[in-house]
Amino acid sequence: MNKRGRVKSGQGIFYGWVVLTVAFITVVLGYAIRNSFAVFYPTIVEEFVWGRGSTALMFSLSVIVYGLASPLAGTMVDRFKPRLILPLGGLIAGVGVALCSLATSQWHFFIFYGFITAIGLSLAGWTPLTAIVSNWFVKKRGLVMGIMAAGFGGSLISAPLAQLLISSFGWQKAYIIVGIFPIVIIVPLCSLLIRRTPRDKGLLPDGETKKSPRPQDQATSWTLSRAIKTYQFWLLFTIAFFLLGLTEQIAIAHQVYFFRDVGYEPMTAANIYSVFGIAFIIGTLCSFLSDRFGRERIFIPSCLLSAATVSLLFLIQDASHPWMPVLFAVCFGLGVGAAGPVFYSAVADLFHGKHFGSILGTITIGFSLGGALGPPLAGYLHDITKNYFLTFLIIMGSLIATAVLMWLIAPGKIRPIQR
Repeated sequence: MNKRGRVKSGQGIFYGWVVLTVAFITVVLGYAIRNSFAVFYPTIVEEFVWGRGSTALMFSLSVIVYGLASPLAGTMVDRFKPRLILPLGGLIAGVGVALCSLATSQWHFFIFYGFITAIGLSLAGWTPLTAIVSNWFVKKRGLVMGIMAAGFGGSLISAPLAQLLISSFGWQKAYIIVGIFPIVIIVPLCSLLIRRTPRDKGLLPDGETKKSPRPQDQATSWTLSRAIKTYQFWLLFTIAFFLLGLTEQIAIAHQVYFFRDVGYEPMTAANIYSVFGIAFIIGTLCSFLSDRFGRERIFIPSCLLSAATVSLLFLIQDASHPWMPVLFAVCFGLGVGAAGPVFYSAVADLFHGKHFGSILGTITIGFSLGGALGPPLAGYLHDITKNYFLTFLIIMGSLIATAVLMWLIAPGKIRPIQR
């Protein structure tokens, strides 16, 4: 330990793992708020006798507000102490979702869930956390992005817990309980333990003891205005629209509803959703392979696996073959689980720097646009056709498109692969 009380490199556990652990917990609790919508969704529709399309607008508004606030969240974490920004976000998100317990009309949900909760989640969400964690890890970036993304998968596993809370206490009290968790856990953890860069602890990235040359050291000093002039930025923006927005958010919002439609009990449908979440976690952890083999060599097969798996949904007409939903949940979860963190690793490879938060936040707008469009579109298509056939075609097309776009970006040709 030096005179300032900082632990020197090489002594004890590298503090980056502490930062990553806090980020993981924050992702689990923060995104459990949004992803539990899949369980609350049918209950709210039945309670108020609203259409699926119009009710899904609360989810879409949440996604688009989250995305539009992401550049601001990224800029704030670039400029101000993360120990202030992240706890503030956790507090706002918790209060917003708890207020949903008071909702009696759609516009109440739009304000509490669609606006307040989304602002809080953006401030304590993926954009600022990715910007922070990317500062701590370079060589292991694919691995740590996968671990952090596993937290997103962990939020999906919360579905049975949310269903249990609804069944036991009603949806109003369930919203209050869900809102308490980020307030009592995210706020103190981030206030005490989060640090922006290794320099704040007198350390170097990846726990190294001396600085070594990296591709980024000689790379362009990226700013948002410079990044948006590249074709890679806009292809990544489009991938965010199709993969993270359209595909993932439709799957998150409508998956439970689809399995309930074909005859599965609410808790069984929630459990299938949890299997998807577990497979998603395993997929995210497999993203470390992109550190060795290259981003596109893992991303493209992951997207194609997910696209092929969607074809199973066309065959599920009733609850007589329970292995089919499980197989879908496993394979689809593995595919999209791996693709997400590899995507974020590719963004960091190409544009990392002191303005990375604002760059990633702007790319996240692509996610918000796709995420805002997807769930209500799927809802309205179901209201019209009484099935999800067209929705499944949209998901398959989106996954194939993202695979092609990553092939065009080819991040492995820009950043040498660590050997």
